Amino acid sequence: MPPDAKILIVDDHRDTLYALESALAPLGHRISRATTGDEALKQVLRGHVGLLLLDVRMPGVDGLDVVRYMRRVEQTQHIPVILLTGFGADQELTSAAFGLGVADLVTKPIDPWALRTKVRYLYDAHRRQRDLEHEVRALRALVKDRNAPDTPVLPHPDTRVPPQRDTSGAHPARDRT
Repeated sequence: MPPDAKILIVDDHRDTLYALESALAPLGHRISRATTGDEALKQVLRGHVGLLLLDVRMPGVDGLDVVRYMRRVEQTQHIPVILLTGFGADQELTSAAFGLGVADLVTKPIDPWALRTKVRYLYDAHRRQRDLEHEVRALRALVKDRNAPDTPVLPHPDTRVPPQRDTSGAHPARDRT
């Protein structure tokens, strides 16, 4: 996830968009808005979205449809989603939402402090997860390069790391006597 990944807020009511944006502004992240599910999908597929706040019931493509599509696309399937509903959470909605891997289902009106706390946690956890994945890929590439023939082995940059044990079976202390 790029360090400048934005939070995307999606709701078909502009007043709600502005209220949510105001509630999240103290976090200091870039915030983008969309008023339809189609518009949300376009922004998510363009990249640089680190978290999605998504209204469940919108005309046309609703919030659950957006999440269903995102979970089928590799580049978007791990973006955390907080679903927002103004109609109360029923068992069917709750089951569908969490079955799709939604991080949370929040009922409007929303407590700004609680929302900021959830968003901060999910955004930071997602960023840390992406950073770890990039580090693992880089380490795998390094190991792959080290195992390539005719590649010189570089010493470990940290001198506090003890030298590797000799796994050949020879015992240098015994062989000297």
